[in-house]
Amino acid sequence: MEFAEVWGGRYPAIVRLWEDAWAEFVPFLTFDAEIWRVICSTNAIESVNARIRRAVKARGHFPNEQATLKCVHIAVMSLDPTGKGRKRWVTRWKPR
Repeated sequence: MEFAEVWGGRYPAIVRLWEDAWAEFVPFLTFDAEIWRVICSTNAIESVNARIRRAVKARGHFPNEQATLKCVHIAVMSLDPTGKGRKRWVTRWKPR
């Protein structure tokens, strides 16, 4: 079934958005697996940066640079409290 047939009645704005962006999206489908890894890791980096910005913004102000670095360190460490994520990310960069 077509995307528009299934979801068009319930979400017409989303279907219109998808159809308008289709020409820009299709070239991404032809990328190699290594390029997809870079794209996905870039999204992960942006996600980490967003978490750091959120933590710093919630704190508001800092008395010195060391306090700022401590806040950033805590925000980054809270993303992977068990420490197992590092091993998983390292293996993603090896070509198959």
